[in-house]
Amino acid sequence: MKRPGLRAALGALAAVLALGGGPARAQPPMWIVRSPQATLVLFGSVHLLPPGLDWRPPAFNDALAKADELWFELPIDSESGNQAAAAAMTRGVLPKDRRLTALLSAADVARLNAAAAELNCAPAALDRMQPWMADLTLSVADDAKAGANATDGVENQVQAQAPATVHRRAFETASEQIEFLAGTPLPDQIASLGWTLREIDEDPLSYPRVVREWMTSDLAGLERDAVDPLSQISPRLYERLIGQRNRKWAATLGKRLKAPGSIVVVVGVGHLIGPKGLPALLRAEGFQVEGPSEK
Repeated sequence: MKRPGLRAALGALAAVLALGGGPARAQPPMWIVRSPQATLVLFGSVHLLPPGLDWRPPAFNDALAKADELWFELPIDSESGNQAAAAAMTRGVLPKDRRLTALLSAADVARLNAAAAELNCAPAALDRMQPWMADLTLSVADDAKAGANATDGVENQVQAQAPATVHRRAFETASEQIEFLAGTPLPDQIASLGWTLREIDEDPLSYPRVVREWMTSDLAGLERDAVDPLSQISPRLYERLIGQRNRKWAATLGKRLKAPGSIVVVVGVGHLIGPKGLPALLRAEGFQVEGPSEK
């Protein structure tokens, strides 16, 4: 999923405050997939979260305590972090004779400079980055300014708290994830960066809105705010980041469901929504799928 960044310094506080008027026990989306041999729990994550958010449904805690296997998009460990950093350094820099600002419209150059100033990012460093790397850098910086970080994100919390006996597995490597972004055609990278710059400039409440939708399993809202923009801005990038990966993951899980076990899968919530999401794909393969429905 193309994750919406935190769009203002008050984003984390606004997210928590916005949740105060919701149901007595908010529940992020979770699905249960059954076969005659196995039970699989699909949990949709937000990769970076404000600290102190009570997001864990009791049913998810129970499933994790009983799980034989725990699947993530990629391994949650220092080796993956080092691998991602090395790949980003190699693939995230423009050729010496090119500059990011030369690739953008005048309006987006102005937004880029404004975002750099607001988020304390060096303009000269951004100007040397490939569009996908600048996009990621600004998103993470916006998150950090608001107080949210990967340590408080779902994956890191689950990795730290899951029983040591649970076998950890991953669909991809960090290098593969970097390549999904770096190998995207340049026009699609530029379109995605332009969307992020406009969100930073024009929609400071996008992040708390998405967190509220996630915490209340508002699938229609999540599809509208966190999935549809990418498919509209760049259908090719949506297919690259969501469609083809979901089909590959569904095939992997379909095979796994034919063997005994209790499995928990934690991936970005955008991979679980809509007709191309994992629940829909597994249901189409004939598996019994229980969970929140699209409205």
